[in-house]
Amino acid sequence: MSEYFDFKKVELDDPLIEEVYRLRYKVYCDEWGFERPEDHPEGVEKDEYDDYSLHYVAIAKRDAQVIGTIRLILASPYGFPIEQHCTIDVDRSHIDPGCLAEVSRLAISKDYRRRASDNLLYEGHELPDQESRRLAIERRKADNEIVLGLYMCVFRECMQRPGIHIYMAMARGLHLLLKRVGFFFDPAGPEIDYHGLRAPYLTSFQSIRDRLAEVNPEYARLCAGVTSAH
Repeated sequence: MSEYFDFKKVELDDPLIEEVYRLRYKVYCDEWGFERPEDHPEGVEKDEYDDYSLHYVAIAKRDAQVIGTIRLILASPYGFPIEQHCTIDVDRSHIDPGCLAEVSRLAISKDYRRRASDNLLYEGHELPDQESRRLAIERRKADNEIVLGLYMCVFRECMQRPGIHIYMAMARGLHLLLKRVGFFFDPAGPEIDYHGLRAPYLTSFQSIRDRLAEVNPEYARLCAGVTSAH
């Protein structure tokens, strides 16, 4: 799937799941301040939804470090985080509650991005502006590749779950990135200020898949794991 990253599902009994929670702590507590460190004294960011979720990671091939993660929350006795924090004003009466899921806890290590670019520096010498801009572009490309690779994992999981509907709370930048490749999501309520400005979305996976196939058929085949004939 990627020259630089491996993407995989992490089971709850896999020791790697601790790396997921530690990365989330680093991103959500240390880097962004979205969560309070005192609420997670063991240095792991974990909540009541994790035991009802499927977890995915991005692993850097260079050093086998977990540098990205995302989760898909399935039906849980707690409902969904988005229902607690956002106003959902679309009709959901036609959706089987067991077919609802939420994509959340996307996290990518800033430290990885710094280290990746540091490998290109010349023994600490300051780079000219043109080189700095090039590095910024390379960082953004790496970020996007990680994000899209993680969402591709979720896409493939949803292919195995007929009738599933996906909740997401997204910042505008993430929404635009996904839209640019062909992932379209339907607004489900007003934008709120929660971990920054976020808007809720609720979309049937079939709709996501159909629209992706229409606007970006090659990427749709890639997401589905179908290799193009040569």
